[in-house]
Order: sequence, then C-alpha cells, then structure tokens
Amino acid sequence: MSLKGKTIFMTGGSRGIGLAIALRAARDGANIAIAAKTAAPHRHLPGTIYTAAEEIERAGGKALPLVVDVRNDGAVFDAVEKTAASFGGIDICLNNASAISLTGTLETDMKRFDLMHQITARGTFLTSKACIPHLKRAANPHVLNMSPPLNLDTKWLGRHVAYTSAKLVMAMCTAGMAEEFRNDGIAFNSLWPRTGIATAAIEFAVSGKEGLRACRTVDIMSDAAYIILNRKAREFTGNFLIDDIVLYEAGERDFDKYRVDPSHDLGGGDYMIPDTMPLPPGVSLKAVQR
Repeated sequence: MSLKGKTIFMTGGSRGIGLAIALRAARDGANIAIAAKTAAPHRHLPGTIYTAAEEIERAGGKALPLVVDVRNDGAVFDAVEKTAASFGGIDICLNNASAISLTGTLETDMKRFDLMHQITARGTFLTSKACIPHLKRAANPHVLNMSPPLNLDTKWLGRHVAYTSAKLVMAMCTAGMAEEFRNDGIAFNSLWPRTGIATAAIEFAVSGKEGLRACRTVDIMSDAAYIILNRKAREFTGNFLIDDIVLYEAGERDFDKYRVDPSHDLGGGDYMIPDTMPLPPGVSLKAVQR
C-alpha cells in the first residue's frame, strides 16, 4: 500500500484527526492541500495551516496551506482549482471540517445551529462537488467523510439533535454520492471512531484534560483512513466504517497501543454506532491495567 504521489484535498486539517491522516499520507510522499480557516493560532487550540504544512513537509510530503472558509463557495472552488493546478490533479477528497456543540434544543442558539450545518453538512456537499470533476480523472479516486453511520436511532437524535443532524447529512452525502457516481469509479465512504479521540478540540469543547484519559489517540483514525484510501475505489464504496473494525479486518490485533491511558476505561464506545457494528473479537473498552 502507498499514497506516494497522490494528491489529497483536506478540509480542517490544521490539527487533530485531519493532521494525523495528513502526516500518515505524507510519510509515503503524498501531496496534501490543507484547506482551513486557521491562519493564526486559536487562543485555546494549537496549530495553524502553516504549522501543519511544516509538519507535512518534515514527514516527507508536499504541502499546500490554503486559507479557506468552507462556508464560502468561491473560496472552496478556488482552493480546489489551485490544488489541482499545483499538483496536476486531485486523487482524494477528505471532508474533515466540522463544528460541534453537544447541546439540547433549548440550549442551542440558532447561530450555533447554522454554524454546524454550514460547516459540517453544507461544507461536505460543497467540497465534494468542487472536487468531483477532478476525481473523475484520477486513477483511484476516493472521498472520505468523517461522519457516523447513517443511524436514525432516536436515542442519539434526542441527545443533541442540532449536532447529530448535521453529521447525518455527511452520512447522507456518503450514501447518495456513492450511488450517484458509482459508474465514475469514485469511492465515497465514511469513517467514525468507536471511542472518543484525544484532540485539543475535544479537550476544549467536550471532555477537558481528564476526559482525554478515556480516549484513543488520533493514530487509530489515521491508520484506518490509510487502509481505506488504499482500497480499490470501484470495489469499495458506500461504506460506513468504524476505526477498530477497519483495522481488525486488515489484520491488526493490538488495540491497546492506541489508548491514551491504559489504566482508564475507554469512553464514548457506542455514540451513533448501530448494534450491528460490535467491538471486534477480543477487543475491550475496559482498562487493561490498574
């Protein structure tokens, strides 16, 4: 498997899961366009598109940092065209940008609702739309959305309908576009973590530093994404994938290496994941040492 020479257009890759996937591809010698708003550091979150580009170059890839607001149609189309012109095409579109607010209906102001749907839902549709003409010309084109399975169980929708509905639009893009562009040979798949993933954004917006102990590292998502993006696109599309299942099916058996703190139970082990996607055999969310 290798992504050497492949060009990835990624939204929201200045830190966290997106950056981890970019660095894994960079080790093969991939070209990565980082399209995000973070030209300057956030006061709570480290990393910008420029620091991400430096890390990608150090890892062995080629980087193109692009200041892009995925809510802006013109900015997205311009960034996609600049990427294609710089690297001679686009092979992979990775929709990673997202906004999160785990609040109930009465606690969610409409500005926050609009932000989540504009970035997470509309941004995924827009970025995919802009990349597809280039993907049609690629040898093994993939679109990978960081979204949960298309799970309409009301126990999830009822917790924070604004956020969950935005993520489900990403899943609908996966299912719908996989069918729409099946004859073009473009793979559309979704990847989702079984547990919480230790990122600065999760620490800041959801769990706090202590909560990260119940998470897995970003490496589990980057390793799973790497496997997916190396699959034959015409034979592997329209799938909703869970990180540890992808890795288990690829032969991985050591999942403890992905824990932030082995002495802590892993949390978030079922959010939006249907019962038909259980833990792989022998894999546990319980602490492995006390």
